[in-house]
Amino acid sequence: MNKISKILVVVATCLVVGYFSGMVTRSAITTWYPTLVKPSFNPPNWIFAPVWSMLYIMMGVAAGLVWDRIDFEKEIVKKALVFFAVQLALNALWSYLFFGLKNPMLAGLEIIILWLMIYETYFKFSKINKIAGYLMIPYLLWVSFASVLNASIWWLNQ
Repeated sequence: MNKISKILVVVATCLVVGYFSGMVTRSAITTWYPTLVKPSFNPPNWIFAPVWSMLYIMMGVAAGLVWDRIDFEKEIVKKALVFFAVQLALNALWSYLFFGLKNPMLAGLEIIILWLMIYETYFKFSKINKIAGYLMIPYLLWVSFASVLNASIWWLNQ
C-alpha cells in the first residue's frame, strides 16, 4: 500500500469512529446537555462537529505518515500505532461516558487517561515523523480545553 492509501485508510477509520461517537451524542445534545449548567467559555454546539472532523482528519494523516515508515522502523512504528489505536478507542469511550451514560465525573476521569495517551502518541509520532507529531498538537490542545470544560461542567452540576 502506498503512502496516500495508508493515509486514506486511517483518515476514514478516524472519521468512522467520530461518526459513531457523534451518534452517541446526538440525542443527549438535544435532551440532557441543554439542561446542564455550563461555564461561560462553553463553545456553541455547532462548533464541535467541524472541529472534531478536522481533528480526525489531522489525526488520520498523522497516523498514515507514521504507518508509511513501517518498512524502515517496524518496532517503533507498531508501538506508536498501538498507542494511536488505544487513544482513538478512549476518544470514542469519552463520548459514551459523558453523553451516553450522562456521567461527567466518569468522563472527566477518563479524559485524563485519554490526554496522557494522546501525549504519548504525539511523543512517539514526533520521533518517527515530525509532521505527524505536529499534526497531533491541535488535537492535544483541543482535548486539554475539553478536559477543562468537562471538569467545569461536572463541578457546576454536582
